Amino acid sequence: MNPIHPDFLFFLDFKEKALIELYKDLRSYLLELSPESNELLYHTHALTSVYTLSEKLSDGFCMIPIYTKHLNLGFHKGTLLDDPHNLLHGTGKLIRHIPIGNKSDYRNPKVKKLIQAAIDFAENDMDQPTPSTGTIISKIKR
Repeated sequence: MNPIHPDFLFFLDFKEKALIELYKDLRSYLLELSPESNELLYHTHALTSVYTLSEKLSDGFCMIPIYTKHLNLGFHKGTLLDDPHNLLHGTGKLIRHIPIGNKSDYRNPKVKKLIQAAIDFAENDMDQPTPSTGTIISKIKR
């Protein structure tokens, strides 16, 4: 697994230690489930890592936005996913999220199945395959 990009790490280090550790574990979990995904990094209203099957944000399947005191596991097309356990929160047209407070919020069979469904959906929804896999692309300006 690729180390965290220095641009992202610079801003991540300003967060509380518990939040940093939770982010690192969730990132590792997503990359275990999709080791060839690319990671797009942003710092806007939240410090965010996006996991995508191409180099395009539109092909993303999950994201981890980190706010001041919490983080979420976001799903780009969450409204289009089957969510029989009502895990997903939000009111947007497409994006939904799971609030993350501890590892058990995502390291469980229900969320694993939802993440896999998001990966499968993104794969089937892509316009064309990408030659880049396992790449970290920083869009962060320091």
